Amino acid sequence: MVTIDFHELKLKPGSMVLDAGCGSGRHLRALAKLPDLKIFGIDRNEADVKEAIQGLKTMPDALSHDFHVACADINVLPFDDAVFDCVICSEVLEHIPEHEKALAELVRVLKPKGDLVVSVPRYFSERICWLISSAYYHEEGGHIRIYKKKKLQKMLSKQGTTCWKINYKHALHAPYWWLKCLVGLKNERNILIRLYKKFLEWDIMKKPRLVRLLEELLNPLMGKSIVYYLKKG
Repeated sequence: MVTIDFHELKLKPGSMVLDAGCGSGRHLRALAKLPDLKIFGIDRNEADVKEAIQGLKTMPDALSHDFHVACADINVLPFDDAVFDCVICSEVLEHIPEHEKALAELVRVLKPKGDLVVSVPRYFSERICWLISSAYYHEEGGHIRIYKKKKLQKMLSKQGTTCWKINYKHALHAPYWWLKCLVGLKNERNILIRLYKKFLEWDIMKKPRLVRLLEELLNPLMGKSIVYYLKKG
């Protein structure tokens, strides 16, 4: 499930791109489908890093093969100043206690006029989860805060970036998480959860046109994620 619309960024061959908090590599694999990029990923979870590397190595449709993925802390990025043409950070900041320090690091390693893309759970969708289930926000390694749209935009602006677009994604995933909060986060045997999960997996794999159109129509109303596209300087 890809949250970032990479066609918006118009990345050129030879561009250096960092995915900070790459997890198991969903966005790294999407980047690898673009030609001749230099792709970097960091994450604190060693198992996720290994999975990301394996996924990139075995991609049959990769157009970019220059990738470097390693364990590292987003608050102390192991890169020099102003080295990346694009930095993305998707669904990560809501987990980090020192999120402003992380933002400063993301901007530090970005070139002047480079693109920064940040996504977090949207306030409306996330707030419903928190209201339904106390277990949701007490989950170990889970979300420790909910961002309001303008507050996060001001935080990003303070770091020297200018927002040129805001987008919303994954509307059809929001009800799935509301259901999980209602029936129990670990309750995978519930019939509604099982059916909805199969529907989402089918949608991700097959991308049926009518379902894709429905989600695009619903995203502004109930998109689960909000995505900020920004320029440095």
